[in-house]
Amino acid sequence: MNYVRNKIELEENGFSVLAHLYSDNEISEILACIENTEQDGNSFMKTKDLFAIRQLIKNVPELSNLLFNKKLTELISDLSESKYFLTKAIYFDKPTESNWFVAYHQDLSISVDKKEDLKNYLNWTFKKGQHGVQPPIEILQDTITIRIHLDKTNKNNGALKVIPKSHLKGIVRADSKDWNIDSEFVCEVEKGGAMLMKPLTLHASNRTTNGKKRRVIHLEFNKHKLTKPLAWLAHFEIEKPVANYV
Repeated sequence: MNYVRNKIELEENGFSVLAHLYSDNEISEILACIENTEQDGNSFMKTKDLFAIRQLIKNVPELSNLLFNKKLTELISDLSESKYFLTKAIYFDKPTESNWFVAYHQDLSISVDKKEDLKNYLNWTFKKGQHGVQPPIEILQDTITIRIHLDKTNKNNGALKVIPKSHLKGIVRADSKDWNIDSEFVCEVEKGGAMLMKPLTLHASNRTTNGKKRRVIHLEFNKHKLTKPLAWLAHFEIEKPVANYV
């Protein structure tokens, strides 16, 4: 398949939606793999509104071959001429009764292996045993997010809302006058499809109102090395069917 249109939309608008990245059988295998995993430890978070698995490939290594099928590897290759690697993988399950919503924001934090006092690395956090930091802006600008949808998602079960082209304004405050909610677009995605996004694109999601699940695998890719001695918490090479997860 050719993903040139998606690459252009991602660069110009900050997002793109595509269908048929995975077949129904592939989705069933992915879900079975997740459901059969022993769910304990800091990487697993469960509340009445959300179930999430952080460091997904590390905790469910069998997923690597299922996720990185021919279509996904071709998509990543088409999106950039540079060599990208996986830096973050999270599974989200928004239950049917969920009242969880997220206000407009940008994704400004990356996960790293340690805390270091470095120039242009700001707003350090430490959650669930993981260090997070806001890196230099070029790292955020070059990040590619791919959200794999394991369920059909629309405005009634938490599809992401985005402000097109907001990624071109750099880091902005959510209450800034530099963006206008009138241009809001709801990214409805078919089961087995994906949403591509730049992390600086302003995005939000509503509560579920239709009693339907919204299960998503959130993947982030980058091409940059971090300032030494800092390193990505995860660095997963994607060109091989089975890769080592560091």
